Order: sequence, then structure tokens, then C-alpha cells
Amino acid sequence: MSQETMNLVEQASMKKSVPHFEIGDTVDVHCRILEGDKQRIQVFSGVVIARSGSGTREMFTVRRIVQGEGVERKFPLHSPRIATVEVKRAGVTRRAKLYYLRDRVGKAVRLKERRIDKNRREELAAKAAKK
Repeated sequence: MSQETMNLVEQASMKKSVPHFEIGDTVDVHCRILEGDKQRIQVFSGVVIARSGSGTREMFTVRRIVQGEGVERKFPLHSPRIATVEVKRAGVTRRAKLYYLRDRVGKAVRLKERRIDKNRREELAAKAAKK
């Protein structure tokens, strides 16, 4: 009984449309930043190295290199602070977590690109929208 109640409460706070992205994809995460009474959007772009959780607790970790230093940031997928998640490039991976990228430097950090035709991409987007 309590699990059903929790699911109903969680459904209200989940986003209606979440873009389909996987581990290894390069994404732009548009974050809402509050500065006093003003609000602006800041873009954090990088490679998705991990996803965890389910429902409203689903998180994803994005890693990028800034001035030669690796920066990782975890984002809650259904947070109202996340305006959009834009997929720029799909990467080929064979693992669920890409923590090995932390030890790599320079060109070794790059992943091969996964080619997806437009029909398949639209199908994946529609499937993600149903969730």
C-alpha cells in the first residue's frame, strides 16, 4: 500500500518529457541559476559517465575538462533546476560506468561516435517520452 502511494506522489513531481540519452553521450545540460531575484541559464557540457537511481531519484554524472582539469557534476534528472538536456553526440561504450575516463588525458578521453539514423532517434525519443 505505501509503495503505491509513494509512486503516485512521485509521478506528480516527474518531468513529462525527458530526452533519451545513454552513457557515453555528449550532452549540454541547461541549468537554472538563481542569483538574488534574477534567474539565468548556464550550460554545462560534457560526457555522461554514469546514471543511477530510478523515478524521481534518477541522477546522471557529466564530466568535462576545464583548463586541463577534470570537472564532474551530478544532476538530478527530474529537478526543476534542469531546464533541458540536449544530446550533442552519441558515444560507443561497452560499460555502464565510464569511471576509467578519469585516468585518461588528452585525445584518449574521446569516445567513438555511435551513428543513429533519424528514424531510430525519433523512435527512442518517443519511447523516452512515454516513460
